[in-house]
Amino acid sequence: MLKVENLDVYYGASQALKKVNLIADKTGVTCVLGRNGVGKTSLLKAIAGQQSVSAGTIEWEGVEITGMVAHARASRGVAYVPQGREIFPLLTVYENLCTGFACLKRSERKISSDIFELFPVLKDMLNRRGGDLSGGQQQQLAIARALVTQPRLLILDEPTEGIQPSIIKDIGQIISQLANRRNMAILLVEQYFEFARDLADTYAVMDRGEIVLSGRSDEMVEQDVRRFITV
Repeated sequence: MLKVENLDVYYGASQALKKVNLIADKTGVTCVLGRNGVGKTSLLKAIAGQQSVSAGTIEWEGVEITGMVAHARASRGVAYVPQGREIFPLLTVYENLCTGFACLKRSERKISSDIFELFPVLKDMLNRRGGDLSGGQQQQLAIARALVTQPRLLILDEPTEGIQPSIIKDIGQIISQLANRRNMAILLVEQYFEFARDLADTYAVMDRGEIVLSGRSDEMVEQDVRRFITV
């Protein structure tokens, strides 16, 4: 289980997160919704170890990881797919996938056939450079690279951004398949209500650095949520 308690994050004098509390476990998908600039990415970066926190704690699988560096968290099963994908454009698809080996023991450094069952398009593109892939293919590559690390916590920052509708549907199905295995917690940041609603088991809505709504997906009131995600 991921447990975030009273998390504060500052950028200089500007406070990005204010006493944020969040729980995500391996029974499903936790979706964080909100407009641009409300602190969603700051929260994910803090959990992944890419952003220092000013106060509060982050606990994963019963161990406090608040002070751990990012690669130590990755070794503990935390994988982060950032907004914008951040693949290596000059490396091949295969080489991009292999970058996920860094946090694994040598004996575990292999690309499971399961990766290509989830992302069959990548199997046919192993020797193509990442920069030559479409946006949707790059997003699939970014998620596949995270899965190579054998995560128990998968963090996804707006995986639908800039992606064509058919690929959005594919990505949604992949996230659903992963969630149904019940062996990893999935924390998903989204702006699209329908995508989040269809995937979420639990949800949290952010506004101005704070959690303003949260609960189970079957308790979600669309009108209340949309107040905080529409411009």
